[in-house]
Amino acid sequence: MFYDHQQIEKKWQKYWEENQTYKTSNNTDKPKFYVLDMFPYPSGAGLHVGHPLGYIASDIYARYKRHQGFNVLHPVGYDSFGLPAEQYAIQTGQHPAITTEQNINRYEEQLRKIGFSFDWSREVRTSDASYYKWTQWIFIQLYHSWYNKNTDKAEPIDSLIHHFEEKGTEGLNANQNDELNFTAEEWKNASEIDKEDILLNYRLAYRAETTVNWCPALGTVLANDEVKDGKSERGGFPVFQKKMMQWSMRISAYSERLLQGLNTLDWPQPLKDSQEYWIGKSQGAQVQFKVEGHDETVEVFTTRPDTIFGATFMVLAPENPLVETITTDAQKVKVDTYIEETSKKTERDRMSDVKNVSGAFTGSYAINPFSNEKMPIYISDYVLMGYGTGAVMAVPAHDERDHRFAKKFNLEIKKVVETEEDVQEKSFDSKDSVCVNSDFLNGLHYNEAKAKMISEIETKGIGHGTTNYRQRDAIFSRQRYWGEPVPIYYKDGMPYTLPTSALPLELPEVEKYLPTEDGDPPLGNAKEFAWDEANQKVVATDLIDDKTIFPLELSTMPGWAGSSWYFLRYMDPNDEETFVKKELADYWGQVDLYIGGSEHATGHLLYSRFWNMFLKDRGYISHDEPFQKLINQGMILGMSAFVYRIDGTNQYVSKNLAKDYQTQQIHVDVSLLKGTSDELDTEAFKAWRPDYADAEFILEDGKYITDREVEKMSKSKYNVVNPDDICEEYGADGLRLYEMFLGPLEQSKPWNTQGLSGVYGFLKKFWNLYFNGDVFEVSDEEPTKAEYKVLHTLIKKVVYDIENFSFNTSVSSFMIAVNELQKIKCNKRNILEPLAVIISPYAPHICEELWSLLGHDTSLEFERFPALNEDYLVEDEIEYPVSVNGKMKFKISLSAQLSAKEVEDLVISNEKMQQILEGKTPKKIIVVPHRIVNIVI
Repeated sequence: MFYDHQQIEKKWQKYWEENQTYKTSNNTDKPKFYVLDMFPYPSGAGLHVGHPLGYIASDIYARYKRHQGFNVLHPVGYDSFGLPAEQYAIQTGQHPAITTEQNINRYEEQLRKIGFSFDWSREVRTSDASYYKWTQWIFIQLYHSWYNKNTDKAEPIDSLIHHFEEKGTEGLNANQNDELNFTAEEWKNASEIDKEDILLNYRLAYRAETTVNWCPALGTVLANDEVKDGKSERGGFPVFQKKMMQWSMRISAYSERLLQGLNTLDWPQPLKDSQEYWIGKSQGAQVQFKVEGHDETVEVFTTRPDTIFGATFMVLAPENPLVETITTDAQKVKVDTYIEETSKKTERDRMSDVKNVSGAFTGSYAINPFSNEKMPIYISDYVLMGYGTGAVMAVPAHDERDHRFAKKFNLEIKKVVETEEDVQEKSFDSKDSVCVNSDFLNGLHYNEAKAKMISEIETKGIGHGTTNYRQRDAIFSRQRYWGEPVPIYYKDGMPYTLPTSALPLELPEVEKYLPTEDGDPPLGNAKEFAWDEANQKVVATDLIDDKTIFPLELSTMPGWAGSSWYFLRYMDPNDEETFVKKELADYWGQVDLYIGGSEHATGHLLYSRFWNMFLKDRGYISHDEPFQKLINQGMILGMSAFVYRIDGTNQYVSKNLAKDYQTQQIHVDVSLLKGTSDELDTEAFKAWRPDYADAEFILEDGKYITDREVEKMSKSKYNVVNPDDICEEYGADGLRLYEMFLGPLEQSKPWNTQGLSGVYGFLKKFWNLYFNGDVFEVSDEEPTKAEYKVLHTLIKKVVYDIENFSFNTSVSSFMIAVNELQKIKCNKRNILEPLAVIISPYAPHICEELWSLLGHDTSLEFERFPALNEDYLVEDEIEYPVSVNGKMKFKISLSAQLSAKEVEDLVISNEKMQQILEGKTPKKIIVVPHRIVNIVI
């Protein structure tokens, strides 16, 4: 019978939509199971075949759990704020909301074509005002909270104010920007502005001066992952480090809890390691060093206070405020030039560049508080302002980076940890040796020396033992249009939150999406964006009088804001009274299975854990962690193409000539290549995007040759294969099976469209099991033991595979089972009915059609998964190979129930064995039950 995949898939996709087959109820006695995909950003390019990999895996698991009797929540939504839609708006004038709506419609059409069992009724979009109303509400809760270290949780800001009214800062143990000291009386006498300023020092959402990645051409702050080689990933514009007033989130208050929480999670170890490294816990001491000729001191955090006698120079971060104060006139030009150069690097670039050594001498000296020796103070980009204190004491004998710095600038290298190695040539970093050249620490091992030195530091009153974390507070404002407005207005220069009754604060209309001529963010172009405090509403900006009508915050929230809590909104997506009802949050609890890319390890996954912990602290939900089990799916790889743009021009140089120029490597769409060659169609390239319209080319032999590389299939790499084309030719079930068949879920694997013919052949074979020629023919005759054995072998394998996420081996097992059933011409209902249920999580369309043909008038989605009966797997007979002196002589079939002695007797008495023995007595007989018989004569 012809397998018409197109007709079958359209029919069942229509059926599922009309009958809302996958709509999930909140009112049920069934146990719950929450399966979630990291939701997509809807780009204009739509899905490529790499995107569905994780979605298919989660869909298989969701369908399997429904077959097991669980109430499955498997929702879908869109992370719909993002820079690409805004850039498109800048280029074309089209509102990002229109672009986003078109892109979402395209995504939904593609997702439905692949047959995912999403509950579409719960769809959320982060750019919908009905959704971001609650993102803004959560921001307001964060603003009105502080972190109490004594209770180790966030508490309402009112409790902090009460503490100030009763005791001032006495006995306060809070996370804060600066350590403040004042009495209750001083607090009571402070002005409202001073009180607000003090509270900003403690709020979990606060405004402060921060170093950011500033891109003047785009007019916005960029996240580290949006910057590559000192240029913006989009457009290739220069990016600089700059100090700006920014909103930040006090994620640092949660560092220890984020660290400890990892122990409770079933996550891949590399992902846990990434978060652990990012949080960067280290224990050591804060120490103050006096600066010769200045009142200021340099405070450092060191994990090795035991090596302080070996500290021979100091290095400050170029952004450290002390640099301006202590730099001498003679060194000022060099220092300023170096600071300018450093501003072009992101912090991530500075952290990862461990090979290059650079710096500038300030002209000043610190005094080592224990050796009393002078220590020259340098600045260098390997010291970051955000980690520790923005200053390090350099111990070149025992730190590789300090050693390279000392060698470059010809600075003293002093051994203070015993070693046979020549520390003048190579640093020696060990905690296993003892201290030398260190006065009262000599002969002490690491732990003893560290404890003794911390005690001495505290006795001298120049510091204290402490725990430090690398993780810094997260910058929360972007100078963009297309994002959530921050629900803040300014009175007397101080921020105040809008009342929750005024939410959502909606994005205003603007004439253009670029920053204003005064350099304000794009929201500064809005004509209706001021806050009327008296009438509690948004009014025209020209009414601002700073008496009753005040300016609103012009920055928007970052891309990660909406994705930090979306998993909670799915539980209660249409609630207008609260972001999620407590009883629904308690019922659905944690996400039981979360599938997504490893690139979100230190972004989304940290921020959502932080927000989840905060919401738990404040009593809105009951679980500490959002995602109990997480799987990072591997990548589907494609063959990318690159062109080389000469820096500062719109000239592009062919691959083999690029080495003669300073260039930036840029991805181009593989569809712009001529045929299967590496040659670029230059006219097609110029027509591809407006910024390439006037491109000029430097050719080799009259051709522009692109560079090629196998890498992740990605829209940004322009190397994609469209799943629509695959579904058209091979069907959605073919696509689903093939993506699982490619290899283990977690591994990366190359895409090869030709490989689809194998799984498509399997689907046709599976389909024809149910037909005799063109006639649907299934027998009600009782299956044989052999037929039941094939079915139950498959059940056992598939249950194990799905529960261990080994989806690729299940597909192989389907193929083996169908081949075996075809060989024995099985068409028994008691075999083929459960077979359709077993395969349905992977290939739902064909299985629904077969289920219907089998006479059922409801979907098979909620049929119980077939139960394993091990009895069918027990062998009645075993075919034993019989070996004599190591050579196999014959085979004999015997009952599986026989003991080893009974097998031995029957083999020895066998006619063939008697001929071999020729009356001799065997020296040795070895029977391996159910396997083999070995005889030595």
